[in-house]
Amino acid sequence: MCTGDCTKFIGVSLYPFCALCMICNILLLFPGWSTDAVNNSRERLTPEVLYLGGLLGNGVLVLIPAICIQYIGKRRTCINRCGMLVSVILAAVAVCGAIYGFVTSLLGLINGPVCYYQFINADPRWTAPFKLESEYTSLDRSYLFQREFWLRCMMPVGVVEFNVILFSTIMAASALQVVLCLIQVINGVFGCLCGTCQEKLQ
Repeated sequence: MCTGDCTKFIGVSLYPFCALCMICNILLLFPGWSTDAVNNSRERLTPEVLYLGGLLGNGVLVLIPAICIQYIGKRRTCINRCGMLVSVILAAVAVCGAIYGFVTSLLGLINGPVCYYQFINADPRWTAPFKLESEYTSLDRSYLFQREFWLRCMMPVGVVEFNVILFSTIMAASALQVVLCLIQVINGVFGCLCGTCQEKLQ
């Protein structure tokens, strides 16, 4: 596969991951499939959801470069050394977007969701219980490995599983986006230095 065809392939391959991350981020705005959190977003939504890592990072900052990269890879358009150099820059922007989405999702996974939590030695309240370092939570390690504490999140129902699945999905898609974009950086550098086979055929 020549560098031009590889460029087009990578551009197209990024689309489904962008869509997946954007959908996951939108779903995170409705924890436990409830719309109540949107009305009280500052109190009821996980802060990392409001960073919009999946929408802005994995979505916009990757999707726009992906569209441009695919266009650069088309025959009889921008397949030349200059076009390949532009694709390297675009791929680098996409890497930054994917890393932003990965980091915000990782923080969301580490800190846990906001929920109406039933504390052992205190009254239940809306908080991010797994982020707190107090005598109330009594966690000796990450909540991810102590599922018995998940049931104490009474509202929204199943919010811990909801957040874990969606944030993990965004992280996995982010990692694949980074890999594809780094391949394009290498591919673009080769195309810039050596030219493209499409360019030679013309």
